[in-house]
Amino acid sequence: MSRHMSKPLNRSFPKGVSPAVSVFLGVLLVGTILSLHWITVPILTGGSLRKAILWAKVSENLSTGNGFLQSCTNGNIILTCPKNYTTNFETEESSVEACPEYFRWIHEDLRPWKKMGITRDVIESSKPKADFRLVVVKGIVYVEKYRRVFQTRDVFTIWGILQLLKLYPGKLADLDIMFACDDMPLVQKSEYQRWKAGVPPPLFHYCKDDRTLDIVFPDWTFWGWPEVNVKPWVSLKKELEEGNNMTAWIEREPYAYWKGNTRTGIGRRDLFKCNPWHPHDWYARIFHQDWARESKQGFKGSSLASQCKHRYKIFIEGNSWSVSQKYILACDSMTLLVSPRYYDIITRSLLPLTHYWPIRENAKCKSLKFAVNWGNNHQEEAQKIGKAGTKFIQDNLKLSQVYEYMFHVLNEYAKLLRYQPTVPPDAVQVCSETMACHADGLEKIFMMESIVMAHATRRPCTLPPSYDPSELQSFLKRKNELIKQVEVWEETGNVVEERLKNLTKTESYRV
Repeated sequence: MSRHMSKPLNRSFPKGVSPAVSVFLGVLLVGTILSLHWITVPILTGGSLRKAILWAKVSENLSTGNGFLQSCTNGNIILTCPKNYTTNFETEESSVEACPEYFRWIHEDLRPWKKMGITRDVIESSKPKADFRLVVVKGIVYVEKYRRVFQTRDVFTIWGILQLLKLYPGKLADLDIMFACDDMPLVQKSEYQRWKAGVPPPLFHYCKDDRTLDIVFPDWTFWGWPEVNVKPWVSLKKELEEGNNMTAWIEREPYAYWKGNTRTGIGRRDLFKCNPWHPHDWYARIFHQDWARESKQGFKGSSLASQCKHRYKIFIEGNSWSVSQKYILACDSMTLLVSPRYYDIITRSLLPLTHYWPIRENAKCKSLKFAVNWGNNHQEEAQKIGKAGTKFIQDNLKLSQVYEYMFHVLNEYAKLLRYQPTVPPDAVQVCSETMACHADGLEKIFMMESIVMAHATRRPCTLPPSYDPSELQSFLKRKNELIKQVEVWEETGNVVEERLKNLTKTESYRV
């Protein structure tokens, strides 16, 4: 899933008195004050009475639950952050649980600044590329926005960081980060490899590739994507698990399935050609997702949990990386991964022939047909790959682990700062109260659903050490060899089964 609408939403944060509160919010606040149990006002996005009732219930619980989301006041229509936030708490001394292996990439992403550190001038040099600046001082979050962002990417990214501070109050170091929310990574490695090129600007982003230096951070959809009705990760992950149980793998359609926006990226337009056209059947079923029409129809045909009905699911990038990767891997189908250029927090640790089957970018249709043919003739092995991909997501991408990743990447980054962060003159304080009280529709519902309601009871998992250079090079070489081996099998039309078993031994893949 990638960009599908051209007009971004304008989001601003309150500074003093807010704009006029919407009619919906007014009704909601009155309902909360009167402790009503049901609200029958349709939500703006989707117009669903069920969603309105859901919001009423959640709002009622939050207004009295441990004070985490204090009631929005409507006396003078002033919504400000409370002054009695918990800024510290005690947990067990340490966590005995090790973080997942993909956390090791944090060290690699921060390596460009290990030697010289990050000065205030270096931070300022990131401003032309950044969409917003986020500063944490003594547990309080301040944001300075530079430009409008597509849809609510910035809103839910900031929301996620606010929830992190609620989960670990007082445990996150003071921060000063620049963040970009567009599709493409922006800090080109080549510009900083020249003699006396200077220190590259540290820029947080959702993805990067081998040619860029952006610092990878979890994408906004973990807290919801209201514009396309993608729910927060906790509930969606559960729905995907339930969807897996609806149709046994052996009873699923024996084809490769993909549904998405074919207008984002040349590769996706090219993939559409792999649909069956007489006289060729590439064993692929490709569908275009018209998000404008889907929105008008209440998103009845875009449920991700209902798309686990094929034995094979295709992942292909859009303009850059795509947030759909985690949804596709979580489907129990064997993932057919079209050679990716970009990677998010988990991509670099996914392993060919263990978590997915690699598909050639320059010969998609032929490659897809070979993979489907092989899987249908080796169903046990194909199911094993599909289940391994799903297990990776279920075991290593719980929302608690996403927060732990955020905690470690931000704290490791903070260690590199060579100055004490201060609040920028044009920044405004933000908190869950000011963000949620100004939201409406699905945006508000998803915030209420994903809000952190209690402190963590233990410290985050233990961050694993960085890679030894030789270990990392060995892993990357091994991964490339596996992909090349599949290409050889495609060319010869034959998979050497004994070779496949040897290649996929678990002990060969611990990175």
